[in-house]
Amino acid sequence: MRNAIIGIVIGIVVGVVVGATVVAPRLNPVGSEFPSGISPKIKAILPLFDKTPPPGSQQTEKLSEKPVEKLQKDNRHPGFPEQVDVPTASGAPSGVASETLPEAEVPGTGKKAEKTTGAGKTAPTKLPEAGQLASGEGLSSKPEKAKTDFPESVADSETPQVSPAPVYTPPPAGPKTVHLKMASAYASTLPQLGTLAKRLDQDIWRVSDGTLEIKFYEPDALVPTLEMFDAVRAGAIDAAFSTPGFWGNKIPALQLFAAVPFGPSAKEFLAWIYFGGGKEQFEEIYHANGIHSVFCGLISPEASGWFRKRIRTVEDLKGLKMRFFGLGAKVMQRLGVATTQLASGDIFVAFESGAIDAAEFSMPAIDLKLGLHRMAKNYYFPGWHQPATLFELMINLKKWQSLSASAKAQIEAVCGDNIRYGLAEGEAGQFKALKKIQSQGVEVRRWPGEILEALNAAWADVARDEAKADRDFKRVWESLKAFRQEYSIWKELSLPY
Repeated sequence: MRNAIIGIVIGIVVGVVVGATVVAPRLNPVGSEFPSGISPKIKAILPLFDKTPPPGSQQTEKLSEKPVEKLQKDNRHPGFPEQVDVPTASGAPSGVASETLPEAEVPGTGKKAEKTTGAGKTAPTKLPEAGQLASGEGLSSKPEKAKTDFPESVADSETPQVSPAPVYTPPPAGPKTVHLKMASAYASTLPQLGTLAKRLDQDIWRVSDGTLEIKFYEPDALVPTLEMFDAVRAGAIDAAFSTPGFWGNKIPALQLFAAVPFGPSAKEFLAWIYFGGGKEQFEEIYHANGIHSVFCGLISPEASGWFRKRIRTVEDLKGLKMRFFGLGAKVMQRLGVATTQLASGDIFVAFESGAIDAAEFSMPAIDLKLGLHRMAKNYYFPGWHQPATLFELMINLKKWQSLSASAKAQIEAVCGDNIRYGLAEGEAGQFKALKKIQSQGVEVRRWPGEILEALNAAWADVARDEAKADRDFKRVWESLKAFRQEYSIWKELSLPY
């Protein structure tokens, strides 16, 4: 009996071993989802990443019942954290943006803001053309093969990738929103000059949280550019973005608040404006003409100009026809150059037709955008006529006085930041533009000492004559000269070279 029981036990053991050897491989064939060597913990979580869970499972039934849109709105995916917040340029996480941003018009564009559909995903609407992201830039960090907000499996991507939330847009305009129409002297696509104006439009809307709008209008859309001063003064338009140098024919002293030949650098200019009496004189002159103006931009030194032929002596300047601006034009006239003031869009055509032999406009990055390197191959430095250039936001004086104290402070704060941004952007972008310009066969040249001395002497004569002819010019010029004389002590001691 005992031997029989032992025999039965041995038979059972042998049967189990044989069964495991023959049947197990069939239950877990090669290529199966769960290789035999994977630990139970890994096996437990791998189904979470699987696109199609095993038929009949509880998970399959729940997923099939839940709409796809709901999954996207929840910003969740099996196997990932319940909430994945992706920082954006505005600092708002995608999860927050998808719940809070309404469909609103972006000020100054007439276009709707991107409407979120959840999980940071956006409907295919256009962003504002200027001052915003370039086409396609910053809208998605996913590779082309990614079709959804999250990869379908771990093999599709090494790391989970989520579309960033749209750029922050304040609430839509309400009944208490103050609207100002702003004409611009510069096209929105023009680097710095136009983009600084467009940036003002966008930033004042964000800073005021949608309670103040200064809407940008392209040049000549409201009034002709050179009529903006009179239009703002009369209240025909609320505001205008320009440089004070445009109005030299009306008020000569305003040219000294734009750019001064052989004048101060940006830091010295700002020191005189804010702490040397410049701002007070600036506002006094404008208020007498029914306008309040705020300094609202600053760019670094300009180039001296583009010339079709090389200039070796002062004599080579005589008889040239040249586009020039501001007080520098009067200096060039003293040396025999016939100058004319042309808008940026007319310079290329004037070169092409032979109406001009040379032109100055701005710094390398801006001149490159205008294509001036195609018309002339001699590019001269330094920009003695504009070592620094200030820009302004003119507002009708009565309109300015009607604004609340907070609205005025917001405008001054945004314009102050525009000065900071414009100077930094200008300094950072010029060497890249110069490299590209040189690659197009342009010769970058410095003025001979003899010519710079002649230009400086001519400027002294111009400044003296302008001061004699206009009382406001005289007092502003004397204020600036006195400040610069004092500043020169610090300038000499502060520089290491």
